[in-house]
Amino acid sequence: MTVPAVATRPGLPGGPGAGAAPGPDLQEAQGSGGLLDWGRLTEAVQAAEPRPCQGWVEQVVGLAVEARGPVSSLGELCWIDRPGRPPVPAEVVGFRGARTLLMPLGDARAIRPGSRVEATGQGFRVAVGEGLLGRVLDGLGRPLDGQGPVAAEAWYPAEADPPPPLARRPIREPLPVGVRAIDALLTCGRGQRVGIFAGSGVGKSTLLAMMTRHTAADVVVVALIGERNREVRDFVDHHLAGSRRRTVVVAATADRPALVRIKAAQVATAIAEFFRDRGRHVLLVMDSVTRYAMALREVGLAVGEPPATRGYPPSVFAALPRLLERAGTGDRGSITGFYTVLVDGDDFNEPVADAVRGTLDGHIVLSRQLAEEGQFPAVDVLASVSRLMPELVDAAHWAAAQRLRRWLGAYREARDLVEIGAYQRGTNPDVDRALERMPAIRAFLSQGRDEAASFSEAVARLQEVAGGEAAGEQRA
Repeated sequence: MTVPAVATRPGLPGGPGAGAAPGPDLQEAQGSGGLLDWGRLTEAVQAAEPRPCQGWVEQVVGLAVEARGPVSSLGELCWIDRPGRPPVPAEVVGFRGARTLLMPLGDARAIRPGSRVEATGQGFRVAVGEGLLGRVLDGLGRPLDGQGPVAAEAWYPAEADPPPPLARRPIREPLPVGVRAIDALLTCGRGQRVGIFAGSGVGKSTLLAMMTRHTAADVVVVALIGERNREVRDFVDHHLAGSRRRTVVVAATADRPALVRIKAAQVATAIAEFFRDRGRHVLLVMDSVTRYAMALREVGLAVGEPPATRGYPPSVFAALPRLLERAGTGDRGSITGFYTVLVDGDDFNEPVADAVRGTLDGHIVLSRQLAEEGQFPAVDVLASVSRLMPELVDAAHWAAAQRLRRWLGAYREARDLVEIGAYQRGTNPDVDRALERMPAIRAFLSQGRDEAASFSEAVARLQEVAGGEAAGEQRA
């Protein structure tokens, strides 16, 4: 019988298998004084399934490494030896006949046929602890900021199951994010999951930076997936001013392997889960879930999965809800998730956007037209919705928000007539009120990047702008 060795390889947080507790069979074989019951131990060894822990590389095709052995399971972590270089970690991503398909979590250079492959018997885990606050990590949870290692208080699996549905506490408390348009018209709650849908260059990164600085959260976890190297440095140096000490940044830039970009999203979620389990209210910001889906597509196509919808294999649409459902309320704390969705060609019905919108508890749409008109943040109120807002605000707040939305809708319908001078006042009372108050509405929806707005201030401004309907009717 081949017994798996405990892996203590370098290059991955903690090393697979490091600090692992004895298995249940061994625990049962230990008496109250810690002495082994040799009878039970012998039975456990005889019942164990022989499992070769080593194999070798047969070929490398594209992103995938095909190995003959070792016996391993999907998602298991392995190590691949490289001549003249440190071993590289790899994850089991599929099987092809008797061959195991692996994808490296690092530089795949110098891997060649015959390179030894060693299984660890477990999946990828990330070191978590209070020392993560204020740190910048790579996609595998290793420090990027040159401030030394992070003391591990616990090890969390990067890919975990979402909390059971009935174990979630109801969402009843609003979460102020410091942006008037969102707090007043698209109120979000602690533990809600919201998507931010936008094309390129519409201001989603600026909006995320505002929310990161001003949201009333105990801990902020930022996942930068597939970003440019320059943007990561810019976000850390400029957008985290004043909030760095409560923030954890996990960054996997566009040049990193697809599997590392996938792990970055999972690692950031695992870190948020650690703080939620400690009773903290966590804000999880992920930019972007689209690049996470693209990385999943790369992996799926590399292992031979057929493309289904616009080049995306079916596994992508199975993995998205598994990641997004991990956020939400827990027994004590909460994870409020904001996930950006980069829509190609401003097509808000493309497959990833459609799948994410159907999973989350609301969506915020950023309009290119509003951005071109100089409104920042360019939140399209009419195209956005918070599904939990009616349960989070009082009747007066809800009525004012609905009234303002009605005026904006009426103005949008009549805008062409207004601009050519064909609209006659008195034709539509809602259009008349929108025209009368449009300067105040635009000023209310616009907000400077460094301008903070409290929740009470946002609601008061909303009442000021959208209130006085009776007086408006008398004037009409």
